[in-house]
Amino acid sequence: QAQLVESGGGLVQAGGSLRLSCTASRSIFSINAMGWYRQAPGKQRELVATITGGGVTNYADSVTGRFTISRGNTRNTVNLQMNSLKPEDTAIYYCHSELFDVWGQGTQVTVSS
Repeated sequence: QAQLVESGGGLVQAGGSLRLSCTASRSIFSINAMGWYRQAPGKQRELVATITGGGVTNYADSVTGRFTISRGNTRNTVNLQMNSLKPEDTAIYYCHSELFDVWGQGTQVTVSS
């Protein structure tokens, strides 16, 4: 079964940066629309950013100007560069295949104040 695996989460101070990566077991996932979502404790999962097969990107208002979604150097990787992190960015971050509706297991991002 096809899988998405996230990596790169961790603990960082406010104002710092992290880079998340999503590796797909099949390139057909990453060459189509992909998204990053997050879920904070007690809150619903929310969209962070998406990228289409043609490279068009879309961001939540809360991360615009701070986060960048991009495709990696290999065909089966999608990245999320997160800069100027804030405590309210603390959440589990999930990679998602928009076309096939497949989710990764998530990676924890914690931003300390």
